[in-house]
Amino acid sequence: MTFNEDSQLEGGKVTRRGRGAAIGGGAVGVGAILVFLIAQFTGFDLSGIVGGGGTTEIQQTGETADPAAECRTGRDANLKVECRMEGAAESLDAYWATESRQLGIAYSTPGFVLFTGSTDTGCGQASASTGPFYCPPDRAIYLDTAFYDDLQSRYGSSGGPLAQMYVVAHEWGHHVQQLQGAFASTDRSGTGASSGSVRVELQADCYAGAWVGDAATTKDADGETFFEPITRAQIDDALSAASAVGDDSIQERSSGRVDPDSFTHGSSEQRQNWFLRGYQRGATSCDTFSIPGSSL
Repeated sequence: MTFNEDSQLEGGKVTRRGRGAAIGGGAVGVGAILVFLIAQFTGFDLSGIVGGGGTTEIQQTGETADPAAECRTGRDANLKVECRMEGAAESLDAYWATESRQLGIAYSTPGFVLFTGSTDTGCGQASASTGPFYCPPDRAIYLDTAFYDDLQSRYGSSGGPLAQMYVVAHEWGHHVQQLQGAFASTDRSGTGASSGSVRVELQADCYAGAWVGDAATTKDADGETFFEPITRAQIDDALSAASAVGDDSIQERSSGRVDPDSFTHGSSEQRQNWFLRGYQRGATSCDTFSIPGSSL
């Protein structure tokens, strides 16, 4: 997905945290059982995402309000990954500020932290091997952009800007779920092809697709669209990323066998299908919780 070079970036949606920068200690954001299963069956090492009690408010130590002061236009976003993250965040924020009304939720902007190596979060310590994630106590997304290299070299994605932004949009979808109460109301400790954890992840994929479907019409503060019209090749890049992080795809590569009873995120086909559902039908079509497991 290519940014409109004339679009303007306001900045301030993404913060950069230096290596090892800390925030206040936080509550456990992901259950220990789910953490173990994700590590075993998706390849993401989430063992550090377990913290003690205490405040979860992000401190500013080690952070800057704008990770790249030169990120001012869509052209910058096309050239630099940090600027691309800022541009994606501004587009996602503009989209959900409007779309949230269709879902009946009071919207607020999530935090979005780029870090290098490792960092502390309200869900515990994160490292580059953790992969991108959303921390509910912080209401913030954490991402080391080195993951994008892994997405291609380790997981087999075709790569590309939209594949990168799909990852951000998926995590942003988790923030929307947090505002909806889906995180609190869904039992995510279980596994399996129709488990609560899979339903949560597939809905986030659908929300990512819904944003992509509207992205070429979402406008910046000056009325310029953030993106140029999306091409089929760019959609294929996003679908490649969704497929690459499917449970069956990861299990096949890591162990040579697939165990649907251990799924936590959904199969490659499911993840692609729900992304396309959102892309074609919008966010109101993304209810993964009220349908039978056979329809997922």
